[in-house]
Amino acid sequence: MFERIVLAVDGSEPAQRAVPVAADIACLSRRGEATGRSMGTERQVVIRTDRIDAVIFDMDGVVTDTARVHADAWARLFERFLRDRATTTGGTFRPFTVDDYRWSIDGKPRYDAVRSFLATRGITLPEGEASDPPDRQTVRGLGNRKAGYFLEHLREHGIAAFPTTVGLLEELRAAGIRTAVVSASRHLDEVLATGHVEYLFDVRVGGTETDRLGLAGKPNPGAFLEAARRLRVRPRRAAVVEDALAGVEAGRRGGFALVIGVDRLDHSAELLAAGAGVVVRDLVEVGVATEPGTPPAGSRGGGRREGATGTRAERLGARVRGL
Repeated sequence: MFERIVLAVDGSEPAQRAVPVAADIACLSRRGEATGRSMGTERQVVIRTDRIDAVIFDMDGVVTDTARVHADAWARLFERFLRDRATTTGGTFRPFTVDDYRWSIDGKPRYDAVRSFLATRGITLPEGEASDPPDRQTVRGLGNRKAGYFLEHLREHGIAAFPTTVGLLEELRAAGIRTAVVSASRHLDEVLATGHVEYLFDVRVGGTETDRLGLAGKPNPGAFLEAARRLRVRPRRAAVVEDALAGVEAGRRGGFALVIGVDRLDHSAELLAAGAGVVVRDLVEVGVATEPGTPPAGSRGGGRREGATGTRAERLGARVRGL
């Protein structure tokens, strides 16, 4: 349900060395952040308006540079928790790594992520209540502590949107393609407002809504299907854009026409295995065509995006800086 001009998926092997999340996750804020330049001028995907009516975006790590902030908050939480537990029980301290984040945390609702990670370490805690204070040793207490770390950063430092994602969203909307944003976060509205990008979406489905509707978290496709329902579009006429393995799997399980994986963690092979139809390093590699055979919006002949010349990057960078 999409036209692929040329696609060269990164064939590099995923990192095998487990490293602390705080050190490794920094790449999220640097790759394709504001350059707007294609990282491989032949790696391009075109969304055609005769085949796709809507595109549903994950928020954290795709629209806003919050995946890094979430990852740092999780690392901060579990670094302290695991050290304290090792001291109390006399066990061996094993640090929280980027692989822990990638496989147990990324893309999942907060409390599900806590349960998922603790299970990998053979740790069982009481479930607790949603109102548990952050110092309580329960699943929900730990989840609330992580939320506090995230909000602390959000309110002190703000959040930036990826300029290339903003550019693609503007192209989609100009071409008449509807857009939605989905996140497991209960702070979706606050993050979008802080990043000044709330106007770019016809529909929003955040953690508060999924809880109210009783929708299971990713890799269950419930949130994406709810976004499609609100957009009044069938999944086979919609695309999903995700950077998390759980989110990519959710898009595949939901029967969407196209699942675009955004590889900001050097794990393209895992994204493809999880169900991505294509993988790009940055959304500057994705274009929009209003008619079959028409060059993608913002492109210059030969199948190359304008972003590869720097022109679009300068425009987007100036726009985001001016927000």
